[in-house]
Amino acid sequence: MKKGLFISVLMLSFLFLLAACGTSQETTSGEGSESGETEEKKTLRVVTDAAYAPFEYQDKGEIVGFDVDFIEAVAEEAGYEIEIEHVGWDPLFVEIKDEIADFGISAITINDDRKQTYDFSVPYFLSTNKILVPEGSDIASAADLEGKVVAVQAGTTGQEAVEGIMGKNNKNMKQFENNNLAIMELTSGGADAVVADNTVVEEYVKNNPDQKLTVVEDTESFASEYYGLMFPKGSELKAEFDEAINKVLDSGKYAEIYNEWFGSDPDVENLKAQQ
Repeated sequence: MKKGLFISVLMLSFLFLLAACGTSQETTSGEGSESGETEEKKTLRVVTDAAYAPFEYQDKGEIVGFDVDFIEAVAEEAGYEIEIEHVGWDPLFVEIKDEIADFGISAITINDDRKQTYDFSVPYFLSTNKILVPEGSDIASAADLEGKVVAVQAGTTGQEAVEGIMGKNNKNMKQFENNNLAIMELTSGGADAVVADNTVVEEYVKNNPDQKLTVVEDTESFASEYYGLMFPKGSELKAEFDEAINKVLDSGKYAEIYNEWFGSDPDVENLKAQQ
C-alpha cells in the first residue's frame, strides 16, 4: 500500500471511530424533527428549602419528598433534566428573583404580594394553615391564640395568618428560620402553639405520637391556599411547565404520587378550577 493511501485510510478510520464514540452521549429525540435529529436535554437548576417534610427534606444526604417526586415527573413531561439544591427559605426567593436559579419548588403559596415579583405556575397543591398544640391545650380556634406565645416560620403565610390575629410585631409571636425549629420551641415549652401548613403539622403528629401533640383546624380563620412553582418574572419556562403540570394531573400520575405520600386521593378538579 502506498504511504499516501495508507495515511488517508488511517485518517478515515479515525474519523469513523470518533463518530461511533459520539453516539454514546445521552440524547433525547427532538420532537417534530423530520430528520430524526437528537439533542441533549437541558438541565435546570431548581432551588428549595429542604426542611419542610413531607414536601422536601433531607434523608441521608438526599433531598426527598412529595415536591421532589412531583417536580421530577413534571420535568420529565416537559423534556428537562433537573438538579434540586437546598438553599434555604429566604435565599431561594433571592436566587429566583436574580435568575441564579431557573425556578423554585418548596410548598410556596401563590399570593398577590409574591406575584408582583415572581411568576407562578398553575396550582399543584391545596393547603391551609392549622394550629399545632399539646394535647389538653385550651386553644380550640385561631381566636384562642390571643395572649398565647405562637411560633411560626418567618416569611410564610403562617406568619401572615398569626399577624392577622395578633397584630404585626406582637412580642408573643416567635419567628424561626424553618418549621422544625418552630416545633422544637413548642415541644421544649417555649411556645403554646405553632401555626403552619396542615400537611406539615399533621405529618409531624403522625410521626411523633410520643410527643402528645394534636392539630386544631379553623376553616373560618384560615383560608385555602395553593402551591405553585415560582419562576423569575417573565420566565419562558412557565408556559412549558404549566402544560406539563396539567398533563401530570390528567394522566393520573399526580394522584399516584399524592396517594403514595399522603395516603389519600387529591382533589384534582379543585386544582384545575383554580387555573
